[in-house]
Amino acid sequence: MAIVKSTGISGPQRGLAEQVFSRAAGAPLVPGNCVNLLRDARENYPAWLSAIHLARRSILFENYIIEDDEVGRSFAQALEARARDGVRVRVLYDWLGCQGNASRGFWLRLRDAGVEVRCFNPFQFDRPLAWLGRNHRKTLTVDGEVGFVSGLCVSHKWLGVPEKGVAPWRDTGLEIRGPAVADLVRAFAQGWGTVGPALDEEACLSDRAPEALGEVALRVVAGVPWSAGLFRVDQLIASLARKRLWLTDAYFVGTAAYVQALRAASRDGVDVRLLVPGSSDIPVLRPLTQAGYRPLLEAGIRVYEWNGTMLHAKTAVADGLWARVGSSNLNPASWLGNSEIDVAVEDTQFARQMESMYMQDLEHATEVVLGGRDRRLVPANPRPLPRSQRGASGQRGRVSRAAAGAMRLGNTVGAAVSNHRELGRTESKVVFIAGVVPLVLAGAVLWWPQAVAVPVAALCAWAGVALWSRALRLRRQEAEHPEEPRPVAEAATPPVPEVAAPRLPTEVEPRNAPEAERRQP
Repeated sequence: MAIVKSTGISGPQRGLAEQVFSRAAGAPLVPGNCVNLLRDARENYPAWLSAIHLARRSILFENYIIEDDEVGRSFAQALEARARDGVRVRVLYDWLGCQGNASRGFWLRLRDAGVEVRCFNPFQFDRPLAWLGRNHRKTLTVDGEVGFVSGLCVSHKWLGVPEKGVAPWRDTGLEIRGPAVADLVRAFAQGWGTVGPALDEEACLSDRAPEALGEVALRVVAGVPWSAGLFRVDQLIASLARKRLWLTDAYFVGTAAYVQALRAASRDGVDVRLLVPGSSDIPVLRPLTQAGYRPLLEAGIRVYEWNGTMLHAKTAVADGLWARVGSSNLNPASWLGNSEIDVAVEDTQFARQMESMYMQDLEHATEVVLGGRDRRLVPANPRPLPRSQRGASGQRGRVSRAAAGAMRLGNTVGAAVSNHRELGRTESKVVFIAGVVPLVLAGAVLWWPQAVAVPVAALCAWAGVALWSRALRLRRQEAEHPEEPRPVAEAATPPVPEVAAPRLPTEVEPRNAPEAERRQP
């Protein structure tokens, strides 16, 4: 494994390190792939549509946002045409991501053409908080032979407005051919099966799926809520990087543990850089966003703000050996709350491509530095993109940035209350605003108790009715299926016979073990 080579680990220890990565990510290392790096929608969308037009057996398409605009309709027409020609087309969209972006008629037209369409996690009255977990994945798999993973949604925002001089949203994707495509099919099947009947994975795979088509080894990290697989991988990479760790993220809200890992790497001589969006369409979030920079800057981490339109890419590259591209942001929502998918590539040539692209991005970014008592912005390039080419982030970007701002606010307020870290001068506005909120709430309680009592009572009533509704549904299911075996009480469970503990192997499993043995269940 490339990143392991950079640490000087060899022999049996190297096999053990690979096992650590596989278990942390919940994904095995799959060799023999061909990977193509795709930049922005102008390279991703044509590649997606071309693969759809060439489909012969199956199309698996999932995305967080599919908008009913000229871009969304072009994809819908391509999917409908293949479905009418007998190709099994399945589309999985997220309920929250597509709210206000695609009408019911948009999905009905797809279904009428023979496309199987499912909605992920729609709002349910008896599950008030279930809607918080979203399917944030963006994948396309065709015939089990070619797959695409990216941070791109399907919307005109990713193409920009050329006639008005508005550049496309900055984003990154991958085209994958080889044995790893089977892991993309399995990841889609996992999300598809949470909404309805399970997917026949074998019917979506090609007979040539196991064949090696290249020399790139990679892992498909398909995260599900509370698995934290990618978080563990990001922690490992931050710990193992020896020379460079360059990150790009749309909504960075690092946890204390991850920020500490980045700070430790920087202080150990690693060139750690973070590229984030440069502007927000919600001005109040500006101080919240910048407040998160100080702990990084003080540790020597270089922070850059993108000067163009919305920066939506989620990538990382370490030591010119390891790289990651996918849908996960560096924040708790992606690490813990959402279903995400990322590809961790362990190949020197691909990593060099990623580093070259990163340096090109920095030519259109502004570096944030600490100067004197206040932070000042220093241009990394004397000729950044003109403001006329900077577009608004869009509604969904505002929602995500609002969530990120709320997390930063919570981190700052928590530090002010618990005193677990020193606050920076730039966080004074955040702390002041946070102090105003409880004072206003206290005044409302004293002078107008109903302003607090009524919402609390409504929430409590909702929770009670939701729990009763779930209980009635469970009782109804129990009455309709009385023949199903009931769970055995713990006290009545027969004792398990004692079995001698297996002996641990004295040597680490060799790297060239059979695929069936290396893969995790």
